[in-house]
Amino acid sequence: MASTIIEKIIARNIGREIVKPDEVVIVYPDKVMIHDIFIPFVADKFEEMGFTKVWDAEKVVLIYDHLVPAAVIDDVRHTNIGDAFAMKHKLPYVHRRDGICHQLMIEQGYVKPGDVVFGTDSHTTTYGAVGAFSTGIGYTEMAAVLGTGNLWVKVPQTIQVTIEGKLNQNVSAKDVILHLLGEIGADGANYCSIEFVGSTIREMSLSSRMTIANMVVEAGAKCAMFEVDEKSFQFVKNSAFENLDIKCDSDANYLRKIYYKAEKLEPVAACPSQVDNIRRISELVGTSIDQIFVGSCTNGRLEDIEVIAHILKGKTVSPFTRLIVTPASREIYGDALRCGFLEVLLQAGATITMPGCGLCCGRSGGILADNERVLSTSNRNFLGRMGSSKVEIYLVSPATAAASAIEGKIVLP
Repeated sequence: MASTIIEKIIARNIGREIVKPDEVVIVYPDKVMIHDIFIPFVADKFEEMGFTKVWDAEKVVLIYDHLVPAAVIDDVRHTNIGDAFAMKHKLPYVHRRDGICHQLMIEQGYVKPGDVVFGTDSHTTTYGAVGAFSTGIGYTEMAAVLGTGNLWVKVPQTIQVTIEGKLNQNVSAKDVILHLLGEIGADGANYCSIEFVGSTIREMSLSSRMTIANMVVEAGAKCAMFEVDEKSFQFVKNSAFENLDIKCDSDANYLRKIYYKAEKLEPVAACPSQVDNIRRISELVGTSIDQIFVGSCTNGRLEDIEVIAHILKGKTVSPFTRLIVTPASREIYGDALRCGFLEVLLQAGATITMPGCGLCCGRSGGILADNERVLSTSNRNFLGRMGSSKVEIYLVSPATAAASAIEGKIVLP
């Protein structure tokens, strides 16, 4: 029987030939990720459920990223509880200052093609970029997984998105996923897998695929799926290409099929205050901007920093606009430094922060006040997301963000 990518991964995990959409099955995660915001609640639930031992410490990754460095006193409580839990259960993989969880899970080789991965963050969908089934779960579910090593899931229906052709200059993966959100809406893929195929997708870097996979949850999707190829193994160390059959079958059953011609896509923005409120940048030109943010688990990778450095080289940020750049990991920070990108940004007047989630989740590092307007390369523009509930947040690509930083208003990149 023909299968979609998600169906093949779940079937492989549970040792069956096929699974069917809407079937409820028990899966066995290859890795789980807990971040600093949820670790106190996970630890409490774990003990409340009567567990005394983590099922497999080698499969657990604990990452501090949302509350690093601490912005309020209570943040330290999360760190202390996390450290105590890690020591008690002898967790070998703890990252206290290395970057954003979703970047690290792929960058450090924790996730492999074909894996099943759960995380205590909704943007765990990012790992679909390497051909893994990854999705976010709550702290109660995570506590149960830590104690049992399994979790039930319903096999998702699949929406297939095909993109063929070559993207125009300064049209990026961020524009692609924003276009899709505008078409299907914030609830257009509830509990679905969104499968991305086509020549445009095959040509994309792994970083670009991560940008797309990261934001499928904004349409309500359970996961994102990309076919496994050589790029999928970029960060997997000492792993042979296992000849995994993680490609979609042409005659598989899909809930819906969507087709884009790459050349017709253009720079767009998600306008306040919904991720599916999509407009062309050409319609927004001239809108004044108080702050620009480039970073987050969506667009804080080296290729994103290279794009903005190229645009800003020899230029300066508008005197009435703030530009904040946050690399997604310590490794990316170092690479950007060695490549000279950070020097360009410093000369242009940007503020470069340590890797972390601070501004994206409204915790620290540049939160905004009433009636300010921000262009952000992050993944959500909800009211109150980056400071006051009266802040207007526009989600854009790094190229649009950098070009607009120079002018102090929205411009076409």
